[in-house]
Amino acid sequence: MTGSAPPTAEDPSKYRLPTDVKPTHYDLTIRTDLENLKFDGFVIVHLNIVKDTSTIEFNVNVTELHLGELILSSPALETSSVHPASDLKIDAKQERAILALSSTLPAGTTATMKVGFEGPLAASMLGYYRSAWEHEGQTKHYSVTQFGPTAARRVFPCWDEPLLKATFTVVLVSRENMVPLSNMPSVNEEIHSPDSKDESDTASWLTATLAAAPDTDTVPWKITTFAMTPPMSTYIVVFANGPFTFIEDSYKSPLSGKSRPLRVYTTPDLIHQARFALDVMRDVLPHYERVFDIEYPLPKLDTLVVTDSDVSAMENWGLITGRTSAFLLDPKKADLSARKHVAAVQSHEVAHMWFGNITTMAWWDTVYLNEGFASLMGEIIILDKLFPEWNLHAEFISGRLNNALNLDAKLSSHPIEVECPDANMINQIFDALSYSKAASVLRMLSRYVGEERFLKGVSLYLKDHRFGNSVSEDLWAGVGKATGIDIPKMMDNWVKKIGFPVVTVKDVEGGIHVRQDRFLETGAAPVEHNETIWTIPLSILTVSTDGKAVIDSGVVLDTREKTILLDTSKPYKLNAGSIGVYRVLYANDRLEKIADEAAKKASVFSLEDRIGLLNDAPALAKAGCIKTSGVLSLIYKLREASEFLVVDSMAGSLESIISTWWEHEDITEKLNLIRRQIFAPIVKRLGYEYPDGESVDDRQLRTRAITAAAFAGDKDVVKELTDRFAYFMKTGDNSNIPADLERMAIWMAVQHGGRAEYDAVKAIAIKPPTPSAGISAMIGLGLAQSDELADETLNYLLNDVRDQDLIFVFAGFRLNPKFVKYGCQKFRDNYDVLAKRLSGTMTLQRIVQHIHETLSSKADHEDACNFFNTKDTSKFSMALQQTYDTILARAAWIARSTADIKEWLDANALE
Repeated sequence: MTGSAPPTAEDPSKYRLPTDVKPTHYDLTIRTDLENLKFDGFVIVHLNIVKDTSTIEFNVNVTELHLGELILSSPALETSSVHPASDLKIDAKQERAILALSSTLPAGTTATMKVGFEGPLAASMLGYYRSAWEHEGQTKHYSVTQFGPTAARRVFPCWDEPLLKATFTVVLVSRENMVPLSNMPSVNEEIHSPDSKDESDTASWLTATLAAAPDTDTVPWKITTFAMTPPMSTYIVVFANGPFTFIEDSYKSPLSGKSRPLRVYTTPDLIHQARFALDVMRDVLPHYERVFDIEYPLPKLDTLVVTDSDVSAMENWGLITGRTSAFLLDPKKADLSARKHVAAVQSHEVAHMWFGNITTMAWWDTVYLNEGFASLMGEIIILDKLFPEWNLHAEFISGRLNNALNLDAKLSSHPIEVECPDANMINQIFDALSYSKAASVLRMLSRYVGEERFLKGVSLYLKDHRFGNSVSEDLWAGVGKATGIDIPKMMDNWVKKIGFPVVTVKDVEGGIHVRQDRFLETGAAPVEHNETIWTIPLSILTVSTDGKAVIDSGVVLDTREKTILLDTSKPYKLNAGSIGVYRVLYANDRLEKIADEAAKKASVFSLEDRIGLLNDAPALAKAGCIKTSGVLSLIYKLREASEFLVVDSMAGSLESIISTWWEHEDITEKLNLIRRQIFAPIVKRLGYEYPDGESVDDRQLRTRAITAAAFAGDKDVVKELTDRFAYFMKTGDNSNIPADLERMAIWMAVQHGGRAEYDAVKAIAIKPPTPSAGISAMIGLGLAQSDELADETLNYLLNDVRDQDLIFVFAGFRLNPKFVKYGCQKFRDNYDVLAKRLSGTMTLQRIVQHIHETLSSKADHEDACNFFNTKDTSKFSMALQQTYDTILARAAWIARSTADIKEWLDANALE
């Protein structure tokens, strides 16, 4: 069972609000009752009547939100009309309400709609929800919003579409000892008194509300009014209420010289881990302003770190929110991967202040204009200015680019720009295509036209659409203006068409012949799926007479095939620097020559070239384009490599094969022997300590080699890690476990230990000293080898794990060959309970995909289909189809290549 691109909706009016009425401003009052875990309030929406209308149509999700009466006022009406909520016609599927009016509102007039509402502060991680934290042995709660992409309508009636921007004045009513937060700074705060002369809408409403329910008036309430926002979309509105504390700093705008305050908020028990995130926010902001020549427009920027979140982080304007693992780390004991993750997330979210907040996509079909840019700018271009030693441009290849190509190689992929006919589809496109493929094609464009000219074009684009909305053509216009190049001609098919090409290269007399076809992980693309012709920058690397690399960036392949003059007697390679979003297929003899050159100490091929080769090889083997033994030979030739990212790509290529043949013990045993032969010598050379002043490359290389050798069962490495954890268990002193080895020490302790080690790791999971330690421990529990401990882990998962963390425990089962299918089966056994817990979140589809995509047989595929055919999968249908494709592709790879792998291993996997 496979799928293709989602169908394009025929009529946008079926899923888009009519534009005869548009909001211009919201006066929004929310009261937060943390004692009773509920909220209430009212909204006054100021409307422009664009066309004559006798209906008012807006978004609202009434699953849990209860509406009061609606009061419509307009200068065009003699009197205000009052409507009970029962007057509304509700479209539950599209989450819309229609109010029929007794008379027509004429075009060119204005109106206001006032609506009261109330709802629960559920543990839903959507809308306005509660998050839990432990304080002095008791579970306490605070509240925070998650409105992206379509959850503002869960909290108040609104025009919940990105195009329908308006200004907001938010008023929060909270207990006097709580800290209220929103997009803008507060401009007034006062304790409410029924005797107050304050005659504002909020004060009057609160007085009447408290009079009707005096039991809620036992502790004083305060009213906090926040400054009015610029025009903005509903999905980046934010408010929160709780016992927050903060650390603060500021930055000085390089454009205006103005100083802005910056804060990170969280609960008091965690605030000591927030400094690094604050430093990154402070340091990246001036770079963004200089690059785009646009000053950050709000008077402050905060980050709120929460303990429950469906997404890693959310770019609410002026108040970023996100998980502890995204923003916190122990300043005294933080591994490099945690630092890189926090820096990337924080910089990514700050990038959204421009990409998404200042300029917003007109509709969700171009969400890549937000996410692709934030991924490229936030995680690579800007962050590299802070941490050049991290080699982020090269790391992008094995991270963002390779992940994008792996997903896009499926028949069930979708274009970067894809129609989104309902909320279910919108949630599903926040995937590696909207983030990583989009970032990759933008990176390719940037390198092709030159980064300086590209960024100048982006600046023009942002300025032309400041506080407005945009589509792809607007971006191309900006870059075209800065470069003089016909950008749509090059980019349209990369963005609007599904898939990507493989460029097949053959040596011919006097040069090379190149041909492009759509690449699929299952093999040659059928004719009906191979119609797109991409404009491909070939970026050909050749060697000069003095032995230096020469790169021709001007050659493009914009036809099905062509012949290019080239001296094939010397080394050459396409896609120099691995800039292009495509894979390259060479003839076997040419690939051998390229591999030989890549293995040289002074190779003309760059670090990026070798990473690209190692990423292409297993993908081409999986598709049947080359033999899998060729992948193993390539890795074997490069086994003396000493750069972290090359070794990391080698390890990843081996892991992709092992994770496919995980049920073939005879093969995995020999593959693990190869892993031990490659990675154990690196461990012996670098040791287990992380001396001050060593290079970032050596630090990462040591961690990667120890990880690969440990999972390959190297006895010395496993003993070293388990001994260090045993000392911690005995003494409580973890100082001999370097931060970068904490994860593997935890995992190996469980995998090679028993009850005592399991209990020690479970204690870390329950009360983690840092977010990264907690995640490592949750994953580690799934690595236990006994049935008893697997059942205990499942019980812990179902009863004690936060919803946002369920995927980590399932990930442990996925990493454990003995319990991969156990994890799948237990997920299915408890599916109804888990689906209810995770209803509406993105977490459910991620778990479905994560735990099933490691399956590798047609029988597994059939079992999965039979199960999910009995369930409502509309909220994750795309991810499910991609998972089905993955299982079948892995099964086909096994059928095609098992004999080939065995033959190579018999000849090379020798003790």
